[in-house]
Amino acid sequence: MTSPDSNTASNDKADNAAVVIERRDAVLIARINRPDARNSLNSAVIGGLGSALLAAEEDSEIRALVLTGTGDRAFCAGMDLREFASGGAGAPESADGKRAADAFTRLAASNTTIPVIGAANATAVGGGLELLSACDLIVASTAAKFALPEAKRGLFAAAGGTSLGNRIALGVVLELLLTGEPITAERAERVGLVNVLAEPDQVLETAIALATTVAANAPLGLAASKELARLAVTDPTAVPERRKHWQKTVFTSADAAEGATAFIERRTPNWQGK
Repeated sequence: MTSPDSNTASNDKADNAAVVIERRDAVLIARINRPDARNSLNSAVIGGLGSALLAAEEDSEIRALVLTGTGDRAFCAGMDLREFASGGAGAPESADGKRAADAFTRLAASNTTIPVIGAANATAVGGGLELLSACDLIVASTAAKFALPEAKRGLFAAAGGTSLGNRIALGVVLELLLTGEPITAERAERVGLVNVLAEPDQVLETAIALATTVAANAPLGLAASKELARLAVTDPTAVPERRKHWQKTVFTSADAAEGATAFIERRTPNWQGK
C-alpha cells in the first residue's frame, strides 16, 4: 500500500502496489490495483485495504473512504482462486499485518467508524460484490454487472452475500445466490443496491464528489447515523440502548454546539469530531 500522503498513483512503487492510496482533501481513496487478475482479493489486497481503513480512521482530517479498482474490466472479481486453490497465504504473522486483517474484516462487515463509498468502476462479482455491498453508498458504472456466482463454483457467498437482504429485496438476493447469474447496473440501481450510476469514465469523480458531500458533515453525527441505521435492519433490539448512548454523546458534543453556532453565524462549521 502506498502512503496516504501520496496525491498521485503515477510512480513505480504505486503502480506495483496491490492497493494504491490517494488523498483528496478530507477523502481517502483506496484503489485495488490488480487489473490483470480482475482486481481479485488476495492477501496483499486484503492487507492493503485493511491498512487503508486504519489510515483513514486514525487521521482526524480524513472524513470518508472511497473504494475503487484499476481498469475497466472489474471493480473486484472476488476471491483470488489461484491463491485459494494453493492453500492461501496463511494468517499474517506481524502485529501490523494482524491489525490490517482485522480492519479488513470490519470493512467487509460494514463496521467502520467513517463512511465508506464504493466506486464500482466496472463489474463486481462474488467477494467483490460482497465488499462493494458493505460500503455505505455505491456509485457504479453504467457498464458494470453484479453477480454472486459461488454456487457455480461449489461454494456459497459466505462473506456477506447471504446478508444482502439487509440492503435489497429478498427475492433479488435469492435470484443472485441461486442462479449465479449477473444483473445489470440499471437493475442494480432500480432494486436499491446502487445509489448513483455514472458513465464509466466519471465513476471515481462522481464517488469523490459524493464522499466530499458526506465528509462535510459532522463526524459524530455521521457515526451515529451510520450505526443506528444499520442496527435498525440487522438488530432492532439493540437500537434503543445505542440511540441513548449516541444522543448523550452527540447532542452534548462540541460539534453540536459548533453546528448551531455556525448556522446562526451563516458560516461553514469547523468540525472536530468531539
